[in-house]
Amino acid sequence: MQILILIGDDMREETVSDNASVGAVIERILSSYGVSTQKELSEILGIAPNNISSWQQRGSVPGYVIISCALATGADLAWLMNGELAKTKNTHKPVQPAQGKALYDRVLASGGKSVLRRILDAYGFSLQKELGDLLGISSGTMSTWVRRNYFPGDIVVTCALDTGVSLLWLATGQGEMWADKGAEAAPAKGRTLPKYRLIAGQLKDAGEWVADSSLIPASVAQPAYIDGGRLSWLVDLSVTHIANGRWLIDIDGNLDVYDIARLPGNQVQVSGGHTDFQCSPDALKALGIVWLTLSPQA
Repeated sequence: MQILILIGDDMREETVSDNASVGAVIERILSSYGVSTQKELSEILGIAPNNISSWQQRGSVPGYVIISCALATGADLAWLMNGELAKTKNTHKPVQPAQGKALYDRVLASGGKSVLRRILDAYGFSLQKELGDLLGISSGTMSTWVRRNYFPGDIVVTCALDTGVSLLWLATGQGEMWADKGAEAAPAKGRTLPKYRLIAGQLKDAGEWVADSSLIPASVAQPAYIDGGRLSWLVDLSVTHIANGRWLIDIDGNLDVYDIARLPGNQVQVSGGHTDFQCSPDALKALGIVWLTLSPQA
């Protein structure tokens, strides 16, 4: 799912990333809250309706929205993100009394140093460097979380799925670390992917990266993790026929990730990678389609 992972007006994190996937995630969120329109959802979240329509335009759903929905409605987190798991009907009241805007405010107020400490505890780490090595995050990024009291929703989602700790505890600090008090939950099953770093337009082998299996749709035949520095992507290297969406593209031997839109007359609009232009699809070489974009910081 292209999750990924918006906090405030000037920080954003991408969690779900092509327009079709974003639309599906929004529909699952609407279904979980029991509403049918984006206006009703905006009222529940206490945000402007055009904020929701802008998610579709940007190709990203904010991580805090997914987290708040899971906590408020009891919807399965992995199902909200990628639709792969069957949605289990919630027959219990939410664990926490807060709903909608109150819950949203509580989640955002739990950022910075406190949420970083809970993420480290969930993984059993004592050093930020251990977390950085596991998820490919720089120490500078984590320092920014603390300095700006930032809530890294995409990392919280990944940690909850990866470790099995309580999402309520991880996101807000309330309740027990494990769903059953005193019992340690087994970590979610992981899948090892090849890892590459995108440096100066070239892919460099960087070993392996372990992803929660629920993040990888069954239709993905050749998944790979690509670290681009500020952004990272999960890419299906088996898909090379260019269509609308986000792609790993080779242009004259230089690789980068671009958003592609098909145009009439066998032309495509290419944007991203500090460029924006139109060309024939024959001028591009697609190396894989992106289904998940991760952005640890704004």
